[in-house]
Amino acid sequence: MKLSIATVCLSGDLREKLQAIAAAGLQGVEIFENDLLAFDGTPQDVRRMAADLGLDIVAFQPFRDFEGLPPAKRDRAFARAERKFDLMAELGCTLMLICSNVAPDSIGGIGRAADDFRALGERAATRGYRVGYEALSWGRHVYDYRDSWEIVRRADHPAIGLVLDSFHIGARRTDMAAIRNIPGDKIFLVQLADAPMLTMDYLTWGRHFRSFPGQGDMPIPEFMEALAATGYDGILSLEIFNDQFRAGSTKSVAVDGHRSLIFALDQLAATAVRPISGKTVSSQPTARPAMPPRTRCQGTEFIEFSIDATTAPQLENLLLSLGFCQTGRHRSKSVSRWQQGQINLVVNSETKGFAHAFGVTHGAGVCAIGLKVDNANAALGRARALLDVPFSQGIGPGEIEVPAIRGLGGGLVYFIDGKPPLDRLWDSEFVPVPVQTKTAAGLTTIDHISQSMHYEEMLSWLLFYTSLLDLAKLPEATVLDPGGVVKSQVIQTAGGELRLVLNASQSARTMSSRFLNEAFGSGVQHIAFSTNDIFATVEQLKKNGVDLLRIPENYYDDLETKTELSLEVIERLKAADILYERDGNGEYLQIYTHAFDDRFFFEIVERRQAYQGFGATNAQIRLASQTRAARNPAVPKR
Repeated sequence: MKLSIATVCLSGDLREKLQAIAAAGLQGVEIFENDLLAFDGTPQDVRRMAADLGLDIVAFQPFRDFEGLPPAKRDRAFARAERKFDLMAELGCTLMLICSNVAPDSIGGIGRAADDFRALGERAATRGYRVGYEALSWGRHVYDYRDSWEIVRRADHPAIGLVLDSFHIGARRTDMAAIRNIPGDKIFLVQLADAPMLTMDYLTWGRHFRSFPGQGDMPIPEFMEALAATGYDGILSLEIFNDQFRAGSTKSVAVDGHRSLIFALDQLAATAVRPISGKTVSSQPTARPAMPPRTRCQGTEFIEFSIDATTAPQLENLLLSLGFCQTGRHRSKSVSRWQQGQINLVVNSETKGFAHAFGVTHGAGVCAIGLKVDNANAALGRARALLDVPFSQGIGPGEIEVPAIRGLGGGLVYFIDGKPPLDRLWDSEFVPVPVQTKTAAGLTTIDHISQSMHYEEMLSWLLFYTSLLDLAKLPEATVLDPGGVVKSQVIQTAGGELRLVLNASQSARTMSSRFLNEAFGSGVQHIAFSTNDIFATVEQLKKNGVDLLRIPENYYDDLETKTELSLEVIERLKAADILYERDGNGEYLQIYTHAFDDRFFFEIVERRQAYQGFGATNAQIRLASQTRAARNPAVPKR
């Protein structure tokens, strides 16, 4: 299939859009009429630009309100079409997209529409052009692809074909079974678009909330399977109207678009389907080799902090107080390993190399995450196929080259497996050191990692993670911060080995946005550790001198009214500043440290009875407490 994108998907002027599309590696482009009208050159200039960039102009769109017009307007519609054919000749484009009529005075009737398209097909054929017909989900008479296909079928003209758009089909939850019966050569163009499942009018939904495949909730894999059954092997394009994309980087959004198409084809995988004709057709395009499957993640191997030598002792003292102990020192670098339970933290205060450069740019923070995977090289291979950016730097004596890619906020994502040489990573690079005397606090694993990002980046990083790793999306949530609303999206493995919380806000006053300003970009804002006994953990943390976030007494008064907890338990929660949430039989208990250097902070959680959430009902209380603590750092504890 030829992979393409419509110019309407991107921000910028037409020249910037074409350059970004070509740089992203896409082969084709649909020219959206408004982009052409706003361009300061001629259609021939656009044709030359596209050719110079190696792009094929696969369609001109949209031509509106054509079929089923009253006689007084019908001739005018054909005259408009001829003018657009003239324009297409200048563009060097041979396919025009017509979307179903929305005009109030349009007249229904499949036979009438078929007659109009048959007549238009005659005009198009004389020029060597084709016309594709698309059913808009908000069309006045035609809003179902089955009706648009019946119109194309009755028109019975080689220059008239069907355009299928996954958004319009998914928005109306239309049965896709009939797609399998459509001959592939009568489908002239396929447009992919995802979207969150919302309850609103189709026009507003479609004009503002579409997203790339894999970023929403629509059944894109089912659509692709039905499409493959037709034997279609033409243009696979993207048509996305999205306010976040219009505010985002033209280049980055174009890359995301290409990545989403690769992911959609990968989900279809290399399976064979049997079209209605009985001919077996591979659902994997022959020109695109199969990539490794989505990477199965077994957990977080390590989290690495970049920090300068002056501040490093403060972070190390905090880790000691949290019950971690230094167990290793790098053989040749100013890097230390800290452990507790199954948790590995790396503190990097080198004065050169990637971590140093990250720290200079962002200050103290998480510069890398190491993921435990089944096959590290396969994970890197899949990342390359998805257009993710590999990373490598020089390695010293005794060091092991660990597969890595660029991640959120310029940080790194490493892949570690249990195969040689990666199975010797710690022993090879670190020298054991005597264990300090501070007492462990019962922390066992990394429960989840929370990352904050700019609002317009959120869909991009959602696609980055879910296309690369075998992660599922939980329903999107909104969290009330004293400074505004935060959108939160959880993605996780089936067994909870890896949980990532993606947060973004359009308000500059939220804690998430303040973190972005402090850290000069997106990144890890907090890390949650697990414990099997949070009360024992709190007791040890207090002995170690940890100052936990204070929770207001009103919160615990409210627990009395909305839970069946005994007064004794509530008093224990209050004394320990533990937040509590119950979901069915599951319970979630959580505490927080204060922010380190106004950057990141730690959470400690206990999950009971297979609780699956993240304490959503407590988020507003926690955020208010953190905001208050940041404004009044000297407020005493109870």
